Amino acid sequence: MAGRINDDDVKVVRDAVPIDTVVSEYLQLRPAGGGNMKGLCPFHDEKSPSFQVSPSKGLFHCFGCQEGGDTIAFVMKIDHLSFSETVERLAAKAGITLRYEEGGYNPTHQRGERIRLVEAHKAAADFYVEQLGGEEAAIGRKFLAERGFDQSAAEHFGVGYSPAGWDHLTRFLRGKGFSDKELLLAGLSQDGRRGPIDRFRGRLMWPIRDISGEVVGFGARKLRDDDNGPKYLNTPDTAIYKKSQVLYGVDLAKKDIAKASRAVVVEGYTDVMACHLAGITTAIATCGTAFGTDHIKILRRLLMDNGSARVIFTFDGDAAGQKAALRAFEDDQKFAAETYIAIAPDGMDPCELRLNKGDAAVQDLVEPRTPLFEFAIRQIVSRYDLETPAGRASALDEAGPIVARIKNGASQHEVAVQLAGILGILDTQFVVKRVAQMARWARDRGGRGPAGPASSSSSSSASSSSSSYDSGQSTALSGPALNLRSPAHRTERELLKLALQRPELVSPAFDAYGVDEFTAPPYAAVRRAVEDAGGAEQGMASAPEYLAGVREAAPNDAVRALVTELAVEVFHGKTIDESYAGEQLVRVRLRAVDLRIHDVTSTLARLGTGADHERHQAVQNELWVLQQYRQSLRNSGAAAL
Repeated sequence: MAGRINDDDVKVVRDAVPIDTVVSEYLQLRPAGGGNMKGLCPFHDEKSPSFQVSPSKGLFHCFGCQEGGDTIAFVMKIDHLSFSETVERLAAKAGITLRYEEGGYNPTHQRGERIRLVEAHKAAADFYVEQLGGEEAAIGRKFLAERGFDQSAAEHFGVGYSPAGWDHLTRFLRGKGFSDKELLLAGLSQDGRRGPIDRFRGRLMWPIRDISGEVVGFGARKLRDDDNGPKYLNTPDTAIYKKSQVLYGVDLAKKDIAKASRAVVVEGYTDVMACHLAGITTAIATCGTAFGTDHIKILRRLLMDNGSARVIFTFDGDAAGQKAALRAFEDDQKFAAETYIAIAPDGMDPCELRLNKGDAAVQDLVEPRTPLFEFAIRQIVSRYDLETPAGRASALDEAGPIVARIKNGASQHEVAVQLAGILGILDTQFVVKRVAQMARWARDRGGRGPAGPASSSSSSSASSSSSSYDSGQSTALSGPALNLRSPAHRTERELLKLALQRPELVSPAFDAYGVDEFTAPPYAAVRRAVEDAGGAEQGMASAPEYLAGVREAAPNDAVRALVTELAVEVFHGKTIDESYAGEQLVRVRLRAVDLRIHDVTSTLARLGTGADHERHQAVQNELWVLQQYRQSLRNSGAAAL
């Protein structure tokens, strides 16, 4: 075993690499006052930046998830490295030679596995680049030239060529001191009949770098007809490469994405090259997989979810591209940024567009964009005959849930109105109410969709009283007197105390609860104040600021005083943990579902057998969904939320 790294060298490394420089390779940082910087935490999902960096102290701390430490701790956590691997990586960046306590300098073959795999990829990338200039690689250079990429473009993106022989790279890397085991673990070689052989042979090679700029994998494009492999072959998942967690070009695009608050998502390596060369330096692409949740996390940290952030997808106009766009929409609501789609004329991808119409056409591509939700809706609606009532109804049934998933209530209403226009339904309010009903159903099934307004025909008196109180028109607490011996009111009070004092125990479930789920009007008013202050998730960042925000959002002094009271009152439970919080969440939700079932049952009775069939069926369906959800809550508890 190699010796322990000299303590003095560790200190030199820690002092030599500024923490804000390292952190900025992974997320966007902005001034936070007092010389500190802030950004979206890379270690947990959050809407508002609670992650702070102090360059003067060399420390970071997240007020949301409580992760913290120095530069070394940050790199260890975010890249899953050991202490020695982290120090070695930072030392290499700073040009520092390390000493080891037991036996001098660390032998190359004894370094950490991740460091070795990264070094193997860097050596492979250099090898491939050199091979691109050889005679055999003429076919690769021709491929690039035919797509408008010259030598300087290839150099800028590190494009190379893998020789067609069985083990050219394997023998080269062996000569550099890498073992067969390391080459197999790296995914650069694979088992052959007589030992390891090259995984990539006779292909054009794109190095795939992580957000810090290190090569962690390759994308290989087939060039010859006698190559029986897939058109594109990527590195398999390894200890340093997970295709669902990397974005091609992000190392080149990250600074401009953060600066412009805009990211352009394209489909392939050549599309990224074309966009960057045309001046769209915020372009990135996935690597052989659909755009998904982990990719969103990377972009959110760079965009920092400010109000002007934009993500533009440029999928091909063909059926496959449309399908990809609809898949992207499935994750749309995980963005705080506005999402759009841009499709080039004649269905060309950015690479083809640049080749045929020049750089200006690529730049223009991302300007006349369409909101992603609108594109998704139109794709769905296009499958139905809107000339018939049945066609319009079926289209509404499929497109409505998409609109219902939009979190912002005002935006949901506006899009619902647009949907009515697209469908040709003259009764706009019918569509708006139908979408709100779908949103309510989704919420009652445990989704995080917005809470739709209660049906005017079935609002309970408590809900109505709460509504008038929420508007702030009342100057004092109104409604029935609070009876703390009432199980319903006591549970509502306990849940509000959790939301104010221990928001981490009830978030994000609490923020999906409607105001009408709190039957005591004063408690409903406090729930509204929490919502208007940004939700309980805000409390995970800074308790004083969160409570101040809730107090400020209160409609009058009486509600403000109640907020303060709930924020300091002790809990009734002996152990205040996730289990206790889950019990309160379930009890409040069960009470709300029971009340709703009572209202819907009454409505069904009033309709009778002579009611309109569609109306009768809709009410019956809602009753069935509510009953199933109630049973799920009773059986599964908080897991059903």
